[in-house]
Amino acid sequence: MDLKQQMRLLAEHSRDASRALAKLDAPVKNAFLRAMADEIERSGQRIKYANAKDLDAGKKAGLASAMLDRLTLTDKRISEMTWGMREVAELPDPVGTTISEWTRPNGIRIRKVRVPLGVILIIYESRPNVTADAACLCFKTGNAVILRGGSEAIHSNLAIAEAMNATGLPPNSITVVPTTDRAAIDELLKFDDLINLCIPRGGEGLIRAVAEKSRIPVIKHYKGVCHVYVDRDADFDMAEKIVINAKCQRPGVCNAIETLLVDEKIADKFVPRIAKTLTDKKVELRGDERTRQLVSNAKPATEDDWYAEYLDLILAVRIVNGVDDAIDHITKYGSAHSDAIVTGSKTTAEKFLREVDSSSVFWNASTRLADGGQYGFGAEIGISTDKLHARGPMGLEELTSYKFVVVGDGQLRE
Repeated sequence: MDLKQQMRLLAEHSRDASRALAKLDAPVKNAFLRAMADEIERSGQRIKYANAKDLDAGKKAGLASAMLDRLTLTDKRISEMTWGMREVAELPDPVGTTISEWTRPNGIRIRKVRVPLGVILIIYESRPNVTADAACLCFKTGNAVILRGGSEAIHSNLAIAEAMNATGLPPNSITVVPTTDRAAIDELLKFDDLINLCIPRGGEGLIRAVAEKSRIPVIKHYKGVCHVYVDRDADFDMAEKIVINAKCQRPGVCNAIETLLVDEKIADKFVPRIAKTLTDKKVELRGDERTRQLVSNAKPATEDDWYAEYLDLILAVRIVNGVDDAIDHITKYGSAHSDAIVTGSKTTAEKFLREVDSSSVFWNASTRLADGGQYGFGAEIGISTDKLHARGPMGLEELTSYKFVVVGDGQLRE
C-alpha cells in the first residue's frame, strides 16, 4: 500500500469515527476526557521517555534552544495538559444546543442547532502539548481529529495519543499521522470528501504552504502584527504597563505587539519615558524620524519594519497624528490579529474599536489577553484572522457547525 492509499484509509477511518462520536452525549464525552487525563498522568514516565528521544534527536539535528524548550515535556507541562483536559470536561457542551428558534406563519417550527464539523485535520509544529489540547477540544465537540505534528516531536505525540486512546474511545477518534514524511500532509490536504476542516498552527511559512495546497477549508492566521496606540488622553502609568506587558511578557507569541503608535500631542513626554523602560527591558527600538529625534538609541525604521512580525525583543515605534492616523496605519500594516488603544476618552476609544477591523480589539488592556483561556473558553484550538466561520481565539463553539431542524404537522409548499 503506497502513502496515498495509507493516508486515504486513515482519513476514511476518521470519518467513520466522527459518526460514532456524533452519537455520544455530554456526560459520556466528559467521562472519557477525565479518563484521558488520568491515563496521561499514569503514563507520564513513558511519555517523558518518548520525549527524551525527540530531544536527543533534536539536539543532534542542531535545533535552536527555543525550539528545544517548546519541545520539552516536564512534569509541570504534563500536569498542565491534564488540567486543561479536565477543565474542558467541565465546560458546557455546545453540540445539540439551540442557537435560535422560531415559528413560521404556516406553523412549521424551525430550530438552528449546533452539530459537530466531522473530521478536523490539525497540522502543527514543536509543541507536543498541542496533541492533547487539540484532541480534547475536538473530542468534546464530537469531531474526529487527525493530528500531524512536527517530525521533531513524533515520539512524544505518538505516546500522548496512545495514552488517550487506551481509555476505550471509539476507534480512530484521535489519530496521530504515524509518518514524518511531508508528502503525507500533501495527500491529506486533497481529501476534501473525507476531511471537513484543516487548522494549521505554526509559523507563517507552514500556514501559507498549507493554505496554498489544501482543497479543504483552512482556518488560519499568517502573522501577528499587533499594535498598541497610546492616545493623547491616555494615562501614562497605565499605558506604560500595557506596552511593557504586550511586548515583553512573552515576545515570541502571536499576540505580542510589534509596533507602538503614539499620538504626536504627547510624544515629547511619553516617548522618552517608554523608550527608557523598554531599553531597560533589553528591547531594541526602531523608530520613524520623529521618534529618533526623541530617542537617541532608536534605529531607523524601514518600510518593512511596519509589516514585521519580530517575535523577539524588537519594537517599531511611530508617532502619528491622532486616532485617525493610527487607524490608517493599522489598516495598512496590521494583520487583523489584535490591536489596542490606551485612552481615557470614551469617544476616541469607541471610534477605534469600531473602525479597527481586527479579530480582537482592546481598550485599556494588553493584546496578550487575546487567548482562549483568557476569554473563558478553556483551552483554544488556535486564533483565526479569517472572517468566515471563526474569528479570534477558537474555543468549543468554533469547532461546531449547525443544521436546521424543521418540525411540522403536514405542511406542504404551495
